[in-house]
Amino acid sequence: MHRILIFVAFTLLCMTSVSVIADEHDSMKAVLVTGASSGIGEKITETLANNGFYVYATARKDEDLERLDAMENVSSVRLDVTIPEQVNAAAAFVESQGRGLWGVVNNAGVAFYGPLSDGPESELMLTFDINVYGPYRVNRAFLPMLIASGGRTTTISSISAFIPGNSGSYSMSKAAVEGYTDTLANELEPKGVHVSAVEPGAFKSEIVDKLKARAFELAESGEMELDEDTRKALEESAANRQTMKEPTEVAEAVLTLMTTDNPKRRYMVTPNAEQADITIRSAMQRMLELNEDQPYEYDREGLIKMLDELLAEE
Repeated sequence: MHRILIFVAFTLLCMTSVSVIADEHDSMKAVLVTGASSGIGEKITETLANNGFYVYATARKDEDLERLDAMENVSSVRLDVTIPEQVNAAAAFVESQGRGLWGVVNNAGVAFYGPLSDGPESELMLTFDINVYGPYRVNRAFLPMLIASGGRTTTISSISAFIPGNSGSYSMSKAAVEGYTDTLANELEPKGVHVSAVEPGAFKSEIVDKLKARAFELAESGEMELDEDTRKALEESAANRQTMKEPTEVAEAVLTLMTTDNPKRRYMVTPNAEQADITIRSAMQRMLELNEDQPYEYDREGLIKMLDELLAEE
């Protein structure tokens, strides 16, 4: 009799524990992270999942999906952002889970090496398909859930939107993301959804390794020419990227924008002061170029006054 009572008590305890865990999972705010298999996306997934969020982490490969599924407070979702059917299926899956959706992190992205003057047009098209149309598709598909929660969506942009790099198509795509962010923010503000962009500098990731591999592949197929100096430079760039800082600060910026009562429109996150300086100077140079020799040009005093007014609004 005592054994039966002990067994029943233990069973009830286990059922209660499972129920509590399920309730905790259901009460967590949920966030979808695209491109979560490595680098910045993986770090964002880990950071959110370790700080009270339930994360739907997307990837394309089976081994990545299995690894993400093994993380606590994470469910993997198969998603290629260039395939509308998969985007819609992902949205249907998340909705079916019943916990709603608080946030979207559009992280999936690629970079390709190649001059804009004579590089393969196919690489430019694919870059935009992933980096620009990807967030566009994902946000549209998940927007009803974000409106229902009064939630937030952000896109991982880049300081490359403001400064030139060795991937013109990447810089173009990130500049497009900046324009998309501002326009979408204005559209969704009346609906209670906040829109932002996170602009990382050069952190440790696999993006340059993939850029190098693709460039060598195109060179082998004859679609692009690479001289020995360029090959060496790409090899060095890929190797150097692996020695850079982990993207912890980028993930922390995403955590901040998902938790703060007053999220910003933009979060620039650089690994050092030098990259921050270059980016801000580039943005200010654009402002000066816009102002110069136009009919309503501001003098130095007028520009300083405008800066002071903008600072006061922060």
